[in-house]
Amino acid sequence: MELSHFNEQGRARMVDVSDKEITKRSAAARSKVKMDPGTLDAIKAGRIGKGDVLAVAQVAGIMAAKKTADWIPMCHPLPLTGIDIRFSDNSKDELYIEATVKTTGLTGVEMEALTAVSAAALTVYDMCKALQKDMIIGPTMLVSKSGGKNGDYALEV
Repeated sequence: MELSHFNEQGRARMVDVSDKEITKRSAAARSKVKMDPGTLDAIKAGRIGKGDVLAVAQVAGIMAAKKTADWIPMCHPLPLTGIDIRFSDNSKDELYIEATVKTTGLTGVEMEALTAVSAAALTVYDMCKALQKDMIIGPTMLVSKSGGKNGDYALEV
C-alpha cells in the first residue's frame, strides 16, 4: 500500500491534488460537551457571564473551519462555499454540536467539519469554565461525507 502523504524519501508531503476532478463535496461532523445540568440550563437561559455561548461558539466553529489548513499541516487551503453549525441537547447534561461544510473543489472537507465542531466545543468550554471546570468534550466524529473519487460515507450507528 502506498502512503500518499510521504515522498520517495519517506518524508511528509502535501498530496498533489491538481489532477483530481472538481466536484461538489460536503462533510458533516459531530461533537458533544458533557456538563452539569445547571451549566446546560445556564447556557440555554443566557446566564453565562461571558455572553451568548452558542452564538460565540457558532462563530468560532465557522472561523475555525475557514482556517483548518493553518492548523492541520497537510490540509489544503480550500474555498469553502458553506458552513453551518447547529446545536441541540438532551435536556439534561449534554450539548451536541454538528457542523456541515461544503465546497466545490479538488479535495474533501472532512477536516474542516471536524475542526469546526472541535473549535465550537472548546469555545463552549472556555465560556463556561468559570462555572464548571470538569466538562468533558467528545467524542468527536465524522458523520458523513459526499463527493470525490472515494464516494460517499455515512457513519453507521
